[in-house]
Amino acid sequence: MAKKRYVQVGVGGRARFFYEALAEKYADTSVLTGFCDLNRTRMEYAVKNLKEKFGYEGITLYGAEEFEKMIEEQKPDYVIVTSIDRTHHKYIIKAMEMGCDVISEKPMTMNDEKCQAILDAVKRTGRNLRVSFNYRYAPYNSKVRELIMNNVIGDVKQVHFEWMLNTVHGADYFRRWHRDKRNSGGLLVHKATHHFDLVNFWLGTKPKEVFSFGDLMFYGRENAENRGITKFYYRTHGSENAKGDPFAFDMEGSQSLEGLYLNAEKEDGYLRDQSVFGDGISIEDVMNVLVKYESGAIMSYSLNAFSPVEGFRVAFTGTTGRLELTVSERVYVNAGGSKDIEGAAKKSLITVTPMFGEPYVVETEKAEGGHGGGDPILLEDIFGNPPADPLKRAASHEDGALSILTGVAANKAIATGLPVKIKDLVTF
Repeated sequence: MAKKRYVQVGVGGRARFFYEALAEKYADTSVLTGFCDLNRTRMEYAVKNLKEKFGYEGITLYGAEEFEKMIEEQKPDYVIVTSIDRTHHKYIIKAMEMGCDVISEKPMTMNDEKCQAILDAVKRTGRNLRVSFNYRYAPYNSKVRELIMNNVIGDVKQVHFEWMLNTVHGADYFRRWHRDKRNSGGLLVHKATHHFDLVNFWLGTKPKEVFSFGDLMFYGRENAENRGITKFYYRTHGSENAKGDPFAFDMEGSQSLEGLYLNAEKEDGYLRDQSVFGDGISIEDVMNVLVKYESGAIMSYSLNAFSPVEGFRVAFTGTTGRLELTVSERVYVNAGGSKDIEGAAKKSLITVTPMFGEPYVVETEKAEGGHGGGDPILLEDIFGNPPADPLKRAASHEDGALSILTGVAANKAIATGLPVKIKDLVTF
């Protein structure tokens, strides 16, 4: 049987999740033949890494302007999109127009216009687009889906969802390209796409109407000045003022951070270690969202990016009981260590309280790997030969769209002070 052919566009920190899997576990059934990125140093580091770790060779490098050339020459079955969020749509659409199926890192895209363009391209080309929602596959998240499907707490009417990013992981979004909302759509799109997708997945429903408040209340220069901070710097590397700052991010001494970013700066000027208390930050660090679903359920959601703790709590109240999930996650920064610790769970607890009964704990299997143990299961679902899945965890382009549209609507509500209906954003 012929191997499936893959190429990948965007080779930053998250990209290795896919290309290392193809080079190692799935090398017998798959072949990765091309990288595309605007930074050749970064691509060369990825190629060197694959050769040293797995003895993997044969990847041709293409500049960002050579994306179509890569597809024409490599003739891939699949294009993996792990570029900056604002470029996802153009690579997804062009790949499908050139006859390829696509695997996209989340978020699928970052606003309603680009989302509509992707939905139209899927209809026009008939190609398949999958979005890599690894949190669906974490055993405790899958168990919540199973419990709700099996009517353990009846018809879910209310959801309260709190996600906390701490001052290591949360701060990291304010150092990188994510800090500019034009690149990422802010954390309500880039990060909360995971969380909004989980609620859609757990309840088996779709968002209907959204309202939100959000602001930049901790990071950024003005907030720091208001707290009495007087020593500032633009970036950590080479800065005296950065020394001793717990928010400073030092890349020196890290093979991956030097290879992917510090040594690559000369080509595109991208700085990975900007100060979280600098100017030019246009995303929020505190967000509260209300969502009404087609099922009739209502959710209150909060996201904080400067919490002392890392993890989340979610509670579902149904017509016959209440289900609560609490997860504590390991702290990490993108590309700062093993990919297996990204979002890895330190502990999780599911509790069910029947309407007229005593609470009890629901046991879940333990799984190693990033995103609560969901990463290895997702990879098997994408690249392997997975069994039939009654939970239907594989996420389509429609799932990708519905997850970001909650965040897109929330962004619009923050900007206008008005609720936003999902049906007014795109047409499926």
